[in-house]
Amino acid sequence: MDHSIVAYQSGDYEALIDLWEQSDLPYKPMGRDRKEHIEKEVKQGSAHILFLKLRQEYIASVLITHDGRKGWINRLAVLRPYRRQGLARKLVEAAEQWLADQEIFIYACQIEAYNIESFEAFQRMGYIPFEGIHYLTKRKFPEI
Repeated sequence: MDHSIVAYQSGDYEALIDLWEQSDLPYKPMGRDRKEHIEKEVKQGSAHILFLKLRQEYIASVLITHDGRKGWINRLAVLRPYRRQGLARKLVEAAEQWLADQEIFIYACQIEAYNIESFEAFQRMGYIPFEGIHYLTKRKFPEI
């Protein structure tokens, strides 16, 4: 399979959202996933998005962020016809490399309980569930 990994560019937002929708990935278009927010994060360097491209089609993506100490691998999406071919692993490896280039060496992801497929995929890539931590969140607005 002849594919390439490319970074998000201004103007890729619609392609990103289309990929998320086709991958059944929930998102908040009126909140944290709105175009202006994503474009700002990418421009400031607090977020990095990679696409896996087959010919001219985006078939997978991943959103990477970090806080200066820990990197977060989020929003891993692969179109259904291309799953179970090692493409998610390629994107995660590229995400880990980008984080290592930023001198970030702890990688984390959060996976919702219903998403067993992603949970198992990350475990196969060496990610270990961390017992004893409770994830808490507080949101000023429900759509963010």
